[in-house]
Amino acid sequence: MGDGGNTQAARGDLPPQGQRLTAAFREPPAQFAGCFTSLYHLTLELDDSETRVTDWLQPEWGNIRFFCGTTPDAEIASHRVSGTRFVGTGPSTLPCRFSLGPVRMWGVGFLPLGWARFFDAGASSCANLICDGAAHPAFSHFAGLTDTLCDPEATLDEQFDALVVGLTRAMRPSRDEPRIARVHAALVSGEHASVHDLADACAMSIRTLERVCMRYFGFSPKLLMRRQRFMRSLAAFMLHRGRPWTEAMDAHYHDQAQFTREFHEFMTMNPTEYAAREHPILTSFMEARARAWGSAAQTLDPPAPPR
Repeated sequence: MGDGGNTQAARGDLPPQGQRLTAAFREPPAQFAGCFTSLYHLTLELDDSETRVTDWLQPEWGNIRFFCGTTPDAEIASHRVSGTRFVGTGPSTLPCRFSLGPVRMWGVGFLPLGWARFFDAGASSCANLICDGAAHPAFSHFAGLTDTLCDPEATLDEQFDALVVGLTRAMRPSRDEPRIARVHAALVSGEHASVHDLADACAMSIRTLERVCMRYFGFSPKLLMRRQRFMRSLAAFMLHRGRPWTEAMDAHYHDQAQFTREFHEFMTMNPTEYAAREHPILTSFMEARARAWGSAAQTLDPPAPPR
């Protein structure tokens, strides 16, 4: 499988000079429609091989990431990893602080439908988790991919083919797929102001909505709605650097004080602190993702259209 029509790439130079990021997004085969936020390969080059860059990932869906080169030091709340080539993360409502040196990395982001098809564990049991994927029962069935995805001698096409084979073997259907798709579409639309409205839009009881959200999305409907509102605001700010927070704020916020409170809850810092920090990886990656994939952040990706 070549680098032609099913690879979309974007490149950006990271501040300060001497840091370069390349992100290439691969189109998943049709049988995986609606499962993934993206399949991507990232290369971080640093003029000084001893240098490490630090950044904060925003709240996301679940992910698996494979590192060839340096390995990350990363943490979400009290969970930390260091020195592992295969990192698993559950869906999150908190930032992931990480530092990283020169590396080639494969990443797979799982939409809620993907969580249903690829994981036996409930998403809520992995919420705000980062771990050594090979050692954690929720992620260990992907550990065999490490041999190829972390092999510096393997080509990107060989690695991508191995990734597709591994994912194909791991996938199985879920009886809740129609419900997952309805909830996901309603969340991303941003049109619903209450859990009751969301349940009505999804044609299910609040109790069923709660079960589906906890099992496949990781959090309660109310928290998911708040996270979506926050991520719409954060993505707008990150894609328009220099734009005031007041212009990036989602319309569902009552005022700036409410936005600031929720920003601190989701990112553990206030908006001014976040804006003052360097984001050497995230800014360039979000811009590349928006150009290649159509949305800047995982949580803003819609479900697959019905077939």
